[in-house]
Amino acid sequence: MAENKKVVITRKKTRYMNKNQSLYHLIDTVKLWPSRKGVLHGVKSVIKKGEMIIVTTHCGETFEVYDSKNSRSSRWLRNRWCVEPCQKCHVPAWKIKKYSETIFTNSVGRSRK
Repeated sequence: MAENKKVVITRKKTRYMNKNQSLYHLIDTVKLWPSRKGVLHGVKSVIKKGEMIIVTTHCGETFEVYDSKNSRSSRWLRNRWCVEPCQKCHVPAWKIKKYSETIFTNSVGRSRK
């Protein structure tokens, strides 16, 4: 008997995100936080309080940061300078892959003429 097997071909889907957005929107979309040691933490919740953001990671850390486009964490996320995931947060491989395939650009949503 011949078995019918379906072959699923998945192609690399490129995601585009706006480069010049606030840190709150960036973290709320990507759900990753870069530490100063170069480790990517999984974000459980992001709460905006005026100019401040309260970030809670999956490893239990809670801290407040300023909502800035030019902050260290914004630059590190846009330029993908952190690649090592946190062992306590258990960041899944699909999230790291999706983040690594994301392209940050200034021309999101604009027509190219």
